[in-house]
Amino acid sequence: MSELTPPSTDGIEPADTGPPLLGRASLGRIAPGLRPAVDPRELRPRIVHFGLGAFHRAHQAVYTEHASARSGEPWGIVAVAPRSAPVVAAMRAQDCLYSVTERRADGPATRVVGSVTEALAMRPDAERVDALLASADVTVLTSTITEKGHHRRTGTGELDTRAPEIAADLATRETGELSTVVGRIAAGLAARMRSSGAPITLVSCDNMAANGDALAAVVRGFLEASRWPDRRDVLDWMAASVAFPSTVVDRIVPATTDTDRHAARSALGVRDAVPVVGEPYRQWVLQDSFAGPRPPWELDGALFVPDVAPYQLTKLRLLNGAHSALAYVGAAAGRTTVADVLATDWGERLVRDLCAEVGPTLPAGGPDPAAYADDLVERFRNPGMRHLLRQIGSDGSLKIPERWFDALRAARAPTPVLELALAAWVNSTRTAEDGAQLFGTTDPAGAALADCWQGTTRPHDTVRRLLQILGAVDLAGDDTLVSGVAARLPALRAGHVEF
Repeated sequence: MSELTPPSTDGIEPADTGPPLLGRASLGRIAPGLRPAVDPRELRPRIVHFGLGAFHRAHQAVYTEHASARSGEPWGIVAVAPRSAPVVAAMRAQDCLYSVTERRADGPATRVVGSVTEALAMRPDAERVDALLASADVTVLTSTITEKGHHRRTGTGELDTRAPEIAADLATRETGELSTVVGRIAAGLAARMRSSGAPITLVSCDNMAANGDALAAVVRGFLEASRWPDRRDVLDWMAASVAFPSTVVDRIVPATTDTDRHAARSALGVRDAVPVVGEPYRQWVLQDSFAGPRPPWELDGALFVPDVAPYQLTKLRLLNGAHSALAYVGAAAGRTTVADVLATDWGERLVRDLCAEVGPTLPAGGPDPAAYADDLVERFRNPGMRHLLRQIGSDGSLKIPERWFDALRAARAPTPVLELALAAWVNSTRTAEDGAQLFGTTDPAGAALADCWQGTTRPHDTVRRLLQILGAVDLAGDDTLVSGVAARLPALRAGHVEF
């Protein structure tokens, strides 16, 4: 994934009158070529997915539908929303059918997807979630819960047991009261061990290096910290029966707009309350390490490899790294979307120079950085996309350490583009007149970041403090880097982009 739709919107259309609502009863009104590739009634719940957001519906759900259609295997998805009750209600009202619109250069193309067979709210439907995870019929659990949803300690990657939500889950006596996905997954795996004991694979689809290992670490960390008397038995069973392959997912999925909703309605002839949109491009690379049966996603172009690290680092450092750079530099220059930045006389250069600068830090065995840069420029320029910079720039304290910091550490040559990008992020942590973050972004560490500007007039001090807040003490001690970043701040503050 490139970025997730903000969880507060879920792309839900307000209540409306007009054409009938999308659902099984209204499928006959839709042109045959726009209907689901599978009959949802023939699918069985074999995948549980945590994170009922736009990205999952535009990515894994599409791959799964095509894999089922081309293999004849009934892979249905039960999607679990950790918090958003409105999207669950909206999906249920439509028999879990929804549309995906590809924003192509020559115009939008809309189609209904039918691979999601059930929508659940995590806490209210906890009993049903546990029953599914305990069932031997369910052999795959996928997740898109974002970096925040893992509750990892900065610098170690271990579960932060002092995080308020995790601490509350560890203290609860009733598993039905668990409020974090980490706790809910741990409880589901414990229920599985106590019942079927069948193998299962947990497939993280979040933008994190070694995302499989990251998910494994927090789930195991929760079990180890729990008060469950059989927690050691559960951990031993996991070691033999649960796999956590790492993955790389890629598709730009911007927030759904009213224009998108109207386009979907016009194309389908029915009203879709939960449409999603995405670019034509999509990619899924998976570590070929599964504990049991899985959908044949390769029939829709997914790539199974022994090691996803070269692909993962390429995507994190080039695509996601360029996205963050465009977000902060573009915002400083007064731009609103990625395409707006690419329309400047420096946008393409920013992308290509960043790829050239970071390319030497990547391991062998992945995509060619120059060819990858060509694809990025084409994708970012797509006139059909309207990917908001404030969406990409949100949660920067969680994103940029993985996207930029290791590349800075591994670089063997000057890094002027990364320094420019880092300076633009530093600039964005200032507080606006209304007290919010400067360019409309949000960040869980926003208050701490803003405090780094207080009590000093030296930009160098602010840069060092911000890097320390993000756990990059080594980079904060790099005088050359800090000076290079600080020197760029005056121009960025004035809205100028200088290479």
